[in-house]
Amino acid sequence: MLARAFRLTDKLGVVFLKTCTWLGEQMLSYALAVTMRLRAWLAALYAVAVAVVRFAAEFQSRFVDDASTRVTDASTRVQVRSQRRAAAITARLRRRSTAERLEAQVRALSAFSVVLLIALMGYIMWSTGPATSRLGGGASLSGLPPLATRVPPATLVPTPAPTATPVPDPLQVGGSIVYTLRTQGQDDLYAVVVGRGEPVRLTDHAEDDRDPAWAPDGVHLAFASHRDGNWELYVLDTTGGAVTRLTDDPDFQGAPSWSPDGQWIVYESYKEENLDLYILKVDGAEGPYRLTYNPWPDMEPVWSPGGRHIAYTSWQGSSPDIYVLALDNPNEQNAANLTNTPDLYEDYPAWSPDGLNLAYSAYDPATGIEMVEIRPFDNPGASPIRVGQGSQPAWAPNGGSVVFAAGRPGFPHDQLIAGQFAGFGAASAVALMPGPVEDPDWSGLAGGDALLAWGGAGGAAPGPLYEEQITYEEAGEAPRYRLIFLNEVKAPEPYLSDRVNDSFDTLRAAALSATGFDFLGTLGDAWWRLERRPEPGQEAQNWHYAGRAFALNRNLILGFPPPVEVVREETGIYTAWRVYVRGANQSGRLGEPLRRLPWDFEARTGGDIDAYNQGGTTKPDIPAGYYVDFTKLAHDYGWERVPADRTWVRNYGGARFWEFVKTQGLTWAEAMLEIYPRQDLDPFLGQPTPVAPEGS
Repeated sequence: MLARAFRLTDKLGVVFLKTCTWLGEQMLSYALAVTMRLRAWLAALYAVAVAVVRFAAEFQSRFVDDASTRVTDASTRVQVRSQRRAAAITARLRRRSTAERLEAQVRALSAFSVVLLIALMGYIMWSTGPATSRLGGGASLSGLPPLATRVPPATLVPTPAPTATPVPDPLQVGGSIVYTLRTQGQDDLYAVVVGRGEPVRLTDHAEDDRDPAWAPDGVHLAFASHRDGNWELYVLDTTGGAVTRLTDDPDFQGAPSWSPDGQWIVYESYKEENLDLYILKVDGAEGPYRLTYNPWPDMEPVWSPGGRHIAYTSWQGSSPDIYVLALDNPNEQNAANLTNTPDLYEDYPAWSPDGLNLAYSAYDPATGIEMVEIRPFDNPGASPIRVGQGSQPAWAPNGGSVVFAAGRPGFPHDQLIAGQFAGFGAASAVALMPGPVEDPDWSGLAGGDALLAWGGAGGAAPGPLYEEQITYEEAGEAPRYRLIFLNEVKAPEPYLSDRVNDSFDTLRAAALSATGFDFLGTLGDAWWRLERRPEPGQEAQNWHYAGRAFALNRNLILGFPPPVEVVREETGIYTAWRVYVRGANQSGRLGEPLRRLPWDFEARTGGDIDAYNQGGTTKPDIPAGYYVDFTKLAHDYGWERVPADRTWVRNYGGARFWEFVKTQGLTWAEAMLEIYPRQDLDPFLGQPTPVAPEGS
């Protein structure tokens, strides 16, 4: 009984849908017919109105002309009368003729409006009458003139609901992405199997591991590591974690890239005080063979998919460019400059899987903006395609997108972004990282099953680098802390706040280990007393007063060679500096070669007008030797560089490359109240101390 009721209901529903569909069709056809007829009637009435108005205007114009002629003849016959009376009569007639013409036009328009209104009412009455009266006896719909648009009859087959066109997702390609992640002052290798869970940590050595590159088999990884006391090349088996050492050389080795057959490695090596390219057979049977010899750094090589070209970065001109060397004739004099842009710094080339395009980073030193660009290999003069703001691109396995490191200008890259190259598509965030990320590489063969089965290195994540031990805390309106004396540190006032002194001590020990000497054992400044006033270019609310800043000896940039080199970096908002410290031991165990031209502050006093107006200039050569990136090291321990003051170009004191601060998220007023009572600060400021509102 219930089934019969359902069938009956279904049939009634079908009949209802058919009826509604037929009625809708009839109403739509009727509406279209009425619309077309109304449009035709309106067009005809408009044409009639225009003709009537033009006829009225022409008639009145002729009437005025005839009247004027009659007046003129009359005035001739009565010339004996005065000219003044004739002019008055003519003026009155002209005024009368103008009024009559306007009145006639008004009467014509009024008549037309009445006719139009009557016609419109008649058409509406006719069009809304019965269909048979309009069509005539025995007429049918097929007898109507064809309509401009015919509506197809409805069908009983349900029409699928429209769906949004899916936006291509660069990550749908799959595979595995390997990269370098820096946490707790240590570089390690990680891999993420696209779409299949959390990143896997691949190395857990106490020393730095970086520069990963997938082998063509999608199983092995080449990388650079400092695990044996200097920078060497290694191969990691991602199915079980076995590590094999490739090179055994006291000099620096880095940035490996595989040949397409997996038999060779091309890499950069620092020998004879120059960074050049070498190739080595993976099994050690042949090589290394040197590829480049020019006195400028050659770095970041990558082997083409076809196997017959190597792209790399070279400083042969005034800025680094992307070059391509043909292995059929491996003479660097014949290497092609792909980018050739003196105003940009191009680096980190990456071949597309088909070998037709090269992606790379393009850094603008004037703005600090770094973009990922793509150029065709066979057309170097073509305009580059910009993918997005970031650095160090790597291609997706299908060549349709690239993954690259990205972040805010002036800050370390802290996320991986996949950007579309072929066709429209939105960028996809691979992951937001807990620290600086570099060197991504994407393999389609590394599907992840073996990698996930292995599970990674499995070691515990690096622990905190330091812990701030508070020796004394005074309770009150706001907790106050002591200034702590820095043992064996030479400075005018060797004190720092108890809230930051432990991180300074551990940074000092790390700098000693990295550079080979007690670099922070002598400071230009630490804590400032309240009676001390800043020099021009230094902020009045200076963090030295709060015991949260230290300054290097600014004269360390002098000497032959100077113990400190400073590289200028624009962040888009302000000028900042990256400080490099020359290692005490130049055997290759401390630091690595420089890759940027340092800034020469002394050039401003050398008589060069341009250098004076620019606050200096870049040095003509990249200094030889091994250097430690002290800015990166200080960042590991929470100490950040201080931007240059806007007056630094003319005022050396405003350069401030020597200053480092640790705010821990506090405002300057909050930091000052941690070591001073409020009543001591009011006289210093000349006004009540600004205090952040509660809950801010």
